[in-house]
Amino acid sequence: MDNSSLQYPIEIDPPDLEIWRSGNAGIDFVHSFDSGRPGPHVMVSALVHGNELSGAVVLDWLLRLQVRPTRGRLTLAFINVEAYQAFDPTRPDDSRFVDEDMNRVWDAATLDGERTSRELTRARALRSLLDGVDFLLDIHSMQHPTPPLLLCGPTRKGRELARAIGYPMYVMADQGHAAGRRMRDYRDFGDEASPRNALLVECGQHFAASSAVVAKEMTLRFLSHFEIIDPAFVRSHLLAGEPATQQIIEITDPVTIETDQFRFAGDFVGMEVLPKAGDLIGHDGEREIRAPYDNCVLIMPSRRLEKGLTAVRLGRFVDC
Repeated sequence: MDNSSLQYPIEIDPPDLEIWRSGNAGIDFVHSFDSGRPGPHVMVSALVHGNELSGAVVLDWLLRLQVRPTRGRLTLAFINVEAYQAFDPTRPDDSRFVDEDMNRVWDAATLDGERTSRELTRARALRSLLDGVDFLLDIHSMQHPTPPLLLCGPTRKGRELARAIGYPMYVMADQGHAAGRRMRDYRDFGDEASPRNALLVECGQHFAASSAVVAKEMTLRFLSHFEIIDPAFVRSHLLAGEPATQQIIEITDPVTIETDQFRFAGDFVGMEVLPKAGDLIGHDGEREIRAPYDNCVLIMPSRRLEKGLTAVRLGRFVDC
């Protein structure tokens, strides 16, 4: 795997999650609490990618403080712990997954298929849990230190939920990846007709202390929106002040790599705005990748430039 993240210091001390192994939901590293009162089943997940540390910090914090729902059910789930436990600060990107990207397996054909991997085994074990979740927040982080992004998926209901929460500033509306379906888009989460809904937050650079701050803020605002935990607890831990007005970036062109020779035309890290249609973004073999319109926004350009993966997503600002 690529180790471009070595240029960034590791400012987060990965918590020891072994104390949370047994859980209480019949699945290792999953803790679920029923208030005994009517309300939604809300889940917060971390470590779909094992080297994305901020979510682990927040869930560990909530469990240590014994936060419990005041209505409905609250589930806190560490997802790919096997990858996380292989984290090596000298090769921090190698623990993204064990066998395959766990955020590309969440479609029925893959989950019901014959192919096996350690990520698929874990996903299949979690599937029945997810089938009962009403609202999901999936915590992630990024390769480079760019502003946090809230991924709401392609549906109107996703945008409305993002807008209702109001944090962070940038919201990205997209269809996902050609390489496979994300957990955020699993079943009813991606169905406009279903009331069930999900968001994915990219909190900042994988190993930056600020990413853990964003993860905590996002989690508190998400849980507060559904009125599922004590509002006094939320108020005591939220950052001071109101978040900035949100801006929505609509993804129009995910660039999927077609050759083994993809290269960017510049040292892009994300959120660059290319002013003119036709501005050069990179080359995929002999094919030029150019901005399809004026003021094209580059979202999360990758350093994992392998055939079949997403190199970068191209978007534009749209009205909320």
